Amino acid sequence: MASSTGRSPGELIGGADGRGLAAAGLACLDRCLPLLVPDRAEALRPVWAAVARADAAAWAEAVGKARVDLDGAGGGAAEDGGVVTLVRAMLDGMPAEWAEEPLRAWAERCSAQALAVHRLYDVGEDGPLQAGELRRQLAVLDAVAQGPTGLRRARELSVEGGRVLRAVVSRRARTA
Repeated sequence: MASSTGRSPGELIGGADGRGLAAAGLACLDRCLPLLVPDRAEALRPVWAAVARADAAAWAEAVGKARVDLDGAGGGAAEDGGVVTLVRAMLDGMPAEWAEEPLRAWAERCSAQALAVHRLYDVGEDGPLQAGELRRQLAVLDAVAQGPTGLRRARELSVEGGRVLRAVVSRRARTA
């Protein structure tokens, strides 16, 4: 799926550096994680800090800590059209190694899985929720391409997107 400017997340991910790749994947996971564990989404804060430092040791340590903190997350959650499986796959796929190829593969999978999660809650094939997620992914990739200063914007976009998704899910649960 391409944006109105013709760029797709895959194209931008293809040209991103390690920090951009880590931020892209992490932002997708961060937006969707509250569907899996509403009360432990802050477990990713140390991972964001490691992205800011672009430090392999800090990344490995933060990923390891997040995995421990989120171990078993979603185990008791009702499977809602595959959402738990998709979000769990994003979390489980987070590479401990700070290297471009594993980060690129993870960012690409997270992009596709986040779009799929949004599509499950959307109206129609290319509905507004999925379109909003696509815009956020492109904005995150554009922000992190600016260097470390873009990480704050990427995090803001992630928080905003998470709120939107939670609101849609909550509204859907009330009307079901």
